[in-house]
Amino acid sequence: MTQEEQDIRFMKMALDEAKAAASEGEIPVGAIVVCKGMVIARAHNLTETLTDVTAHAEMQAITAAASYLGGKYLDQCTLYVTLEPCTMCAGAIGWSQLQRLVYGASDPKRGYTIFAPAALHPKTQVTSGILADDCAQIVQDFFKAKR
Repeated sequence: MTQEEQDIRFMKMALDEAKAAASEGEIPVGAIVVCKGMVIARAHNLTETLTDVTAHAEMQAITAAASYLGGKYLDQCTLYVTLEPCTMCAGAIGWSQLQRLVYGASDPKRGYTIFAPAALHPKTQVTSGILADDCAQIVQDFFKAKR
């Protein structure tokens, strides 16, 4: 399986998490952490459920992955997330020394690439645009239904 095929496979899992978030009334963002080809964490936004502004999908996934591995560094892991991380999440990704970040849709209003492009660890590899249309559509549909 090529890297792109793997990225699509895991992004589909992240999209499933985003759908779970939407069904719970959360902004539909999902995340998966993969280490050596194995999913070690799954998460979605829980900001409303936990009444916690820091409970973004990425933060939840990073915490779960670190707990699974028994250490704070995710330098052999890839985070798949449906929406470009915000500055807060990019900082956490940087501190966890994540090996690779793969995200679907860009976030031109809150994405880290606008506000904090240097937040990631220098060795973190970034791939964007995986299933971008699907990832953007779920967010657009969610907010359209809210209005």
